[in-house]
Parts: sequence; structure tokens; C-alpha cells
Amino acid sequence: MSMDRQRRRISRRDFLRGVGAGLAVTGLAACAPVATPPAGEAGSAAESAPAAAAPTTLKIIQWSHFVPAYDEWFDGEFTKQWGAENNTEVIVDHIAFSELLARASAEVAAQSGHDLFGFISPPSAFEPEVIDHADVIEEAENRFGQMHPLARASTYNPKTNKWFGFSDNWVPDPIHWRTDLWEQAEPGSTPDTWEDILRVGRKLKEMGHPLGIGISPDIDSNMALRALMYSYGSSVQDEDANVVINSPETVEAVKMGVALFQEAMEPEVLAWDASSNNRFLLSGRGSLILNAISALRTAEKDDPELARNIGLWSAPAGPVRRIGLEHVMGVYAIWNFSENVEGAKKFLLDLTADYRTAFIKSEFYNFPSFPETVPDLADLVAEDPKADPPDKYAILATAQDWATNVGYPGVASPAIGEVFDTFIIPNMFALAARGEMTPEEAVAWAEGEIVPIFEKWRQQGFI
Repeated sequence: MSMDRQRRRISRRDFLRGVGAGLAVTGLAACAPVATPPAGEAGSAAESAPAAAAPTTLKIIQWSHFVPAYDEWFDGEFTKQWGAENNTEVIVDHIAFSELLARASAEVAAQSGHDLFGFISPPSAFEPEVIDHADVIEEAENRFGQMHPLARASTYNPKTNKWFGFSDNWVPDPIHWRTDLWEQAEPGSTPDTWEDILRVGRKLKEMGHPLGIGISPDIDSNMALRALMYSYGSSVQDEDANVVINSPETVEAVKMGVALFQEAMEPEVLAWDASSNNRFLLSGRGSLILNAISALRTAEKDDPELARNIGLWSAPAGPVRRIGLEHVMGVYAIWNFSENVEGAKKFLLDLTADYRTAFIKSEFYNFPSFPETVPDLADLVAEDPKADPPDKYAILATAQDWATNVGYPGVASPAIGEVFDTFIIPNMFALAARGEMTPEEAVAWAEGEIVPIFEKWRQQGFI
């Protein structure tokens, strides 16, 4: 199969239609080629010597990590050592995170591609196209202890009893805030609650340093606005996959989103992409964003003086709870048509076994989906040599207590995945923020968009 064919683009919507029509999948048996003995005369040493196994191949595709040091370690050290120890040529391809879904759809259409596909969100819509990862997850839990609940909810479908992926990591989504600006605006203030953020945010905007919470069709907005909803007691679904978004709690969350937009932010947040909030903070103008720590790591490298004035805080509390989303959900999936299923499984187990190194090489970005693999995580984040002060990242040790999955309080089903990928939640907030609808109307609009998606996947037996 040529790379050109592999790279042809198929939209997520087209793929979903294909699944809905009952896309047939043909599984290919995995096999490892074995070299034949060299020809020679009877009784020759070559003929009598045992044949050496030819190297197998393991093909991996994943995003270009936001912390370059991780890719340098993964590509240059871990995979090379693993390949040498397992008589395997490991080929790693990197693409932009925004291209992952289109590339995955193309590989499914071609029934050819990589053995391991690395997603950064739950690949639940691809469930029919992947193996059941139950055995490798069972082995991982036997070796490394229980998987984190948010990783479990992002890889397991209780309706079909199938594990559609293997999560090695998840990424916290803490607040980044300008401690110096907040102190000027209101001495002693912190972004502990959404009410605190709105109150101080009004003053910060007057100072020329507005907040930066996206209300646009991008991954950061998807996460931040769900955190706001969840903290108000709102959600897209309940534990049993019933659509419950049209509730007083959602209306109140949207009202808070509108207030934040109108009183503490600028119109630009309506058109942001996934890197806009990073640029906003690094410009020196922004006073607060919700983002993975790659934003602060970039500041440490590019503008150490600015970095000294950027603090981290946990997800803000709302009227009901303190809760936030994972920023990135790392999930590897093994296709049904993978040519090296067993090698892919072993690779995942060995990567998990070395996750303390992965955590350090990612500069604390990749949190382990199997927490016991980094038993000294709290000690590591409390004493970082690159941070000023060294305990700046200590707050991350609490992330396992307040972070949850997309789809909370249920699981990340294919229906939740489609709602996420079509940006219905950011669009709901944007309709109210722009004044095109009242909060109540915007919530009703979202319900009208979400219900048919759930009905479609329910009819197909996936929820």
C-alpha cells in the first residue's frame, strides 16, 4: 500500500456514516517472517546450523508531542532499545494532532497502515475496527496495579464489554495564572473558584490583562467548558448514557460562561485554535488560561522572567464540586488488520513498565494511566530543577483527585466522542456569548443536536 493512499483524507463524519452503514472489517492474521536456511551441500555447516529469525517490524503512528524532549526519548532511546531487545524494527511516524482522526479513518478505509495507532482522545468511534485489548490490560493490571478510573472510562465500553484501546497516559489540565497580575488586581487572591475567576477577572480586564478561556471549536475550549459544566453539576449524559444536558445546572453554567466572556475576556476567544491560549499567555497580556503544562514549559525555555510569574492551580471549584478534565487522553489502539498484534501488545506492556522514565522525559506532561508505575510522582513534581520556585509543579500531585474523563459521569462512548468531535459544547456557549440565543435557548439547541447522535449509536448497539 503506497503512503499516498494511506494519507488520503476521509472526514470523521464520512467515517461515522460508514460505521452506521455497517462497514465490514476483515481481520488479518499477524505473522512474523522467518528466514529460510541458506542452500548448500548436504552435511554443510550452513545446512545444519539453526536458522536465525529475521527481524519483525512494528509500525507506530502518534502525534508530535508538545514537549519535544519526550519524542526525542521515545524515538531515539526507548524504541531503539526495545527493538534491539525484541529483534524488531520499530518505525515511528509523527503527525500533527489535528490530523490524527483523518489519518485513522484513512487507514481503516484502506485496511492497512500501522500496528499501533496513538490517539490523544478516546477512539471509541473506531471500536469495530480494533481488537479487544482486554488481555493486555489484564496483564498490565496484574503487573502494575489498577488503571486510573478516568483511563478506564476512556478505553472500555460496558455495553459491548470491549476494551477499544490501551491508555498509557493522561494529561492534567490545570489553571495557569499570572500571580503578579492577580496580586496587583486583588492582593491575596487566587483562582480557586469560578466566582473568584470572574470577580478578579473583571479587574484584570480593566488593567489590560483579560482572561483567556476559549469559546471556540477547538480541543482546549472543549475541555475548559466541560470543566465549567461539571463543576456546576451539569453533564451531557448520566451514568446510564441518557442525555441530560437540558437542565437548570447547564443553564447556570452557560450563564457563568457568558459573564466570563462579557466581563473578563475579549471577543478573540470566539475564534481561537488549540494554540491560541498558549500564545496569549506567552505574549504577557493574558492573565489566566486552562492548559496542559506545556504552556509553562515553553515559557521556562523562551521567557524565564515571565515563567517566574506564572503559577499553577487545580481545576476551579463550582457550586457543586471541584472538577476538571484531562487535557489529553493518550490511548493506543491495535487495528484488526495489524500485522504484528503480539508485538504491539508487548510494546505497550514494556512502555508501561518504564513509565517513570516516560513521565520524567515528558517533563511531567504524561501522567501514568497506571499510577503505581510512578510511585514517587508527588516527590518528583515537588522538586523540579527547571521551575522557579522548585515546587511550582507540586499542585499536579492532586490532579488524580480532581481530573475526570470526557463523558463524566458515564464513559467515553462513541456518542460522547461524536459530540466532542463536532464541538457542540463550545458552540452552545458561543451562541449565548454572542447574544444569538439566551442561555436557555442555547442549551435546548445543544440537546437537539445531541439526542440524534445518541439515538444513532444506541440503535447500533454501542451505548
